[in-house]
Amino acid sequence: MNKTWIKRWESVRHLLVCPTDLESYFTSKEIFGLPMETMDIGQVSLHSGKVMVRDPLVYLNSAQEPYFIETPKGDFPVTVAVVKSEEWGSRYAVVRVRFTNEKPVIYREALIGNENLEDIQPDDYFGFHVDAGLACITDAEALPAFDRFVESLNVDNLYDDYFAKLFKKSYKAHPENQRESGDWINWTIPGTSYKMPMFASGFGDGSYPVYFAYDEQDIVCGLYIQFIDIELALSDEEEDDDYDDEEEDKERLQNFIFLN
Repeated sequence: MNKTWIKRWESVRHLLVCPTDLESYFTSKEIFGLPMETMDIGQVSLHSGKVMVRDPLVYLNSAQEPYFIETPKGDFPVTVAVVKSEEWGSRYAVVRVRFTNEKPVIYREALIGNENLEDIQPDDYFGFHVDAGLACITDAEALPAFDRFVESLNVDNLYDDYFAKLFKKSYKAHPENQRESGDWINWTIPGTSYKMPMFASGFGDGSYPVYFAYDEQDIVCGLYIQFIDIELALSDEEEDDDYDDEEEDKERLQNFIFLN
């Protein structure tokens, strides 16, 4: 990150905002007809305020850069907004870290400071990548301890050989909104006081945006991970259904022509 990048970011940051009121996922009983629930999963430790959101099994290590906007320092509550659907099951739509009790008025994308900001368009986002179906929130200061612990395990598969039993234990203790294999844990890095919550990532692998919420005083009041834009997901399904209907209509027409 340099002065040129900051200048460019300041000129385009109005484009890197979330069009959805993410807080409504935590205050509404339903979103576009789908029931919503909230679930508290403990706290996250942000002792330096240098926050990161990553796939903990693939993209988490001390070589990674935190977001350039720093948060308040301390331990903060983490809440999951769960969408309930007959087709999807229970899915984690948005995860929130609340820093203050102020109401968000705008959500700006969390960036590292090295993104290519040329040709940014409305609704573009950078996000973070998920390849193992999981995400986590942590402090950059905690990562050297995380690296040392992972190295000390000396295992072939970090999930199967270590984390799987912790997720199963979480399900047994809190079965609501989890599969039997477990969908969230609030893990403390052994030998430290750093709490690092991990949780299932919406629809699984992919790229997901992270936003800092700002209050009326333009002060950061929260962090939101958007896994599912419910309105967009439903509209995409309708488009797919319309496409299937068109294909069925073409097939019926072809059969009619052939038979007559």
